[in-house]
Amino acid sequence: MEDFLRLVANFGFPIVVSAYLLFRVESKLENLSEVIVELSRIVESLKANIQDA
Repeated sequence: MEDFLRLVANFGFPIVVSAYLLFRVESKLENLSEVIVELSRIVESLKANIQDA
């Protein structure tokens, strides 16, 4: 908690909150990216199955 207060005092509240949110969102964006790649593979597989049928 002391580190957080020190950061707020040095950089200002909006910058600290923005940095915190950026770090939180980054992991969610990585997961979303992985899911999109997986979905793309599934769509390509389904497309190939439809063309073969």
